Amino acid sequence: MKTTTKVKLKKLLNNKTILITGGAGSIGSEVAKRILDFPVSSVRVLDIDEHALFRLGRTIKDPRLRLLLGSILDKDRLELAGNNVDVIIHTAAIKNVEISEYNPIETIDVNINGTVNLIKMAIRQKPKIFVNISTDKAADPSTLYGTTKQLSERLVGWAGNHVQPLTKYATVRFGNVFESRGNVFEIWDIEKREKKPLSITDPKMKRYFIHVSDVVDFILECLPITKNGEIFVPKMKSYQIKDLASKIRSEEHTSELQSPDHLV
Repeated sequence: MKTTTKVKLKKLLNNKTILITGGAGSIGSEVAKRILDFPVSSVRVLDIDEHALFRLGRTIKDPRLRLLLGSILDKDRLELAGNNVDVIIHTAAIKNVEISEYNPIETIDVNINGTVNLIKMAIRQKPKIFVNISTDKAADPSTLYGTTKQLSERLVGWAGNHVQPLTKYATVRFGNVFESRGNVFEIWDIEKREKKPLSITDPKMKRYFIHVSDVVDFILECLPITKNGEIFVPKMKSYQIKDLASKIRSEEHTSELQSPDHLV
């Protein structure tokens, strides 16, 4: 991250209260850790995963961290979590493609209605910035997950263009994050340990990948330039799935599969 950006963020986040929904997840927890490097007043992490919140609290020893157990579908809990916040970073979602296809009602409820709840809360609480985290699967979606994320992007875009101007709204859209839980590398790791063929849906398939550290940098870099419903997309490298699978297959030790550096 550039020094000038760090200076802007230091000024922007000084003595501010940040709310991160889904903040105990792969991306949210890393955002929380990084934001605590700045002179914020507090970072509120809202998540439905009690054990993940516990682990985060044991990892981050900072009195400014607030661990909040609750769902974005619980409007009363959301109102308490968002009371007097200055910045909202919305990462909470049902994101597993297979799980979402078999649980469409729950996926729609969380990814769409949960976002609506957050926007309504933001209208009342008037934070300075609202950033929604999305996925490249929202572009020309072929899955329920992608469709719900596309609609969440449109909701945030609507809020940025038509709701009271005291809050600046934007969406940040990423490809696949190397270090996220439940990704293809986790599946391949299990398959390799069990000496099974690595699953590939289509050998011609390509996917964009990005490291979680770059994800966090980009989210923070977007905070000062957020205005009225933009969709920010970082530059990402495209990989052919069969090439990644070949590299995984050739690795001698499965423990190395967790290191993305072996895949590039």
